Amino acid sequence: MEWTVMPGLQPYAETLALMEQRVAEIAAGRADEAVWLLEHPALYTAGTSAKPEDLTDPDRFPVFTAGRGGQYTYHGPGQRVAYVLLDLNTRGRDVRCFVNRLEAWVIQTLAEFNIKGERRAGRVGVWVTRPDKPGNPDGALREDKIAAIGVKLRRWVSFHGISINLEPDLSHFDGIVPCGIREHGVTSLVDLGLPVSMDDLDVALKRSFEAVFGQD
Repeated sequence: MEWTVMPGLQPYAETLALMEQRVAEIAAGRADEAVWLLEHPALYTAGTSAKPEDLTDPDRFPVFTAGRGGQYTYHGPGQRVAYVLLDLNTRGRDVRCFVNRLEAWVIQTLAEFNIKGERRAGRVGVWVTRPDKPGNPDGALREDKIAAIGVKLRRWVSFHGISINLEPDLSHFDGIVPCGIREHGVTSLVDLGLPVSMDDLDVALKRSFEAVFGQD
């Protein structure tokens, strides 16, 4: 397993091309599995289920077609993106199980900072309840998304992956309907009152990854 932290802000199109190349090499048995940790400049990506009406401010940031599952997502400074390039031929060819484990990875990582991340039926990603904010019109507690998940498989090798909001500019999410969900908001570790550093988050991500995926 190759674990790489990429410095600075990585251009999206070039990074996607590198992922495509690495996935082909893993599938051919010429390269090891990898996790890449990085940040992108401010941009929007459209997954295979993206709806045009969910791009509410198309001129705000560059928009890229990602090829992953899901709808519109924002990436930008202060958000940790983890691209996960794993060979599911050796880890079990089960897409649902793989997505479940990605969610478990995020939830376990957040738990290291005493954040209770949760799954929600019908909503991919990881959510936190907000008792500190006004509830929804139906009386339910507000829920904000703290991590997004979007993956693609080619020859059972995965790419794309997860993003966790550490300290992005949350107003940048206003130009899209994140993941097509209008009735819930977006949050970050810093927004929740936790001044976590990117290095701290990376350490937690690696430790939790090994706990969730390392037994394969």
